[in-house]
Amino acid sequence: MTKIGIIILAAGASKRLGQPKQLLTYQGKPLIQYITEVAINSQCRPIVVVLGAYAEKIEPYLLNLDIHIVDNQQWSSGMASSIGCGLNAIEAIAPDIEALVLMLSDQPFVSLTLINQLIAAYQTTNCPIVASEYSGILGVPALFHKTLFSELALLQGDMGARKIIRQHEASCLSIPFSEGVIDIDTLEDYEKLLLNNS
Repeated sequence: MTKIGIIILAAGASKRLGQPKQLLTYQGKPLIQYITEVAINSQCRPIVVVLGAYAEKIEPYLLNLDIHIVDNQQWSSGMASSIGCGLNAIEAIAPDIEALVLMLSDQPFVSLTLINQLIAAYQTTNCPIVASEYSGILGVPALFHKTLFSELALLQGDMGARKIIRQHEASCLSIPFSEGVIDIDTLEDYEKLLLNNS
């Protein structure tokens, strides 16, 4: 096992969708369960899943999995609070953690291969950030070395990890992940996903 953990952000209210996107069915199971199992199959530990808006509805689908669930009471203040929540949890569980992979719960094409590529690139180059590249941007899933945890913890509001990636772009390595552009924000997004997978 590596000393690399994973934080999965799944606290949002899915306002544009009108229902919890985390519970949409994908590959025969709720999306959050699918994404979490991808993380579990990696060599990363611990795995922290940050819930919020629909915690009570989502949690039953994650019971008995080898993960730690954190309930972000401040989820409505934006994604930054969930990143902070996840960081606090992962550092408490694994004080000797060396790096972490930050993932979202609505990128259905995140795979074990991608997570392994992020880790392998980090281990061979020692780059402090290894980010996924899609549509000309660098984003998550992304791996961050512990020297950047304090910067991640200082994010506020709806500011996500992309801000930190941009600030350190010169020392950032990228892994191509063209399907990273596909996330689920609306019913149309979901219908398109099902159509492409049928």
